[in-house]
Amino acid sequence: MEEGELLSLIESMMEDCVFLNKVKVDDPVGGYKDDYQDGVTFKAAVIKNSTTEAQIAEKQGITEIFTIVTDKSMVLEFHDVLRRVSDGEIFRVTSRAADSQAPEASTVPIAKVPAERWVLPT
Repeated sequence: MEEGELLSLIESMMEDCVFLNKVKVDDPVGGYKDDYQDGVTFKAAVIKNSTTEAQIAEKQGITEIFTIVTDKSMVLEFHDVLRRVSDGEIFRVTSRAADSQAPEASTVPIAKVPAERWVLPT
């Protein structure tokens, strides 16, 4: 498979996602609590990690592991939170995109990060 075909395949898997920005809001008992509000919409492919190691980890109670692939210009940082628009699933990034970008010489301008399925704190 050539790079152009690979990029087309990856792009066809991408769907709308929304950054969730962490903000402080008033707590009903007089304090503050964290809340998440919709931010920027972007395209990403969210792919479940189905390696043997990931399956073993899931059986041991560790959260499901995913890889999120974005355009190289969309920099995802450690603990960024996003929602996949199609089904409302929430994911939290567990590494930095800068650690997994395609090399500068590559014509495939993608970055990928590991992530976990996540539940927003209440």
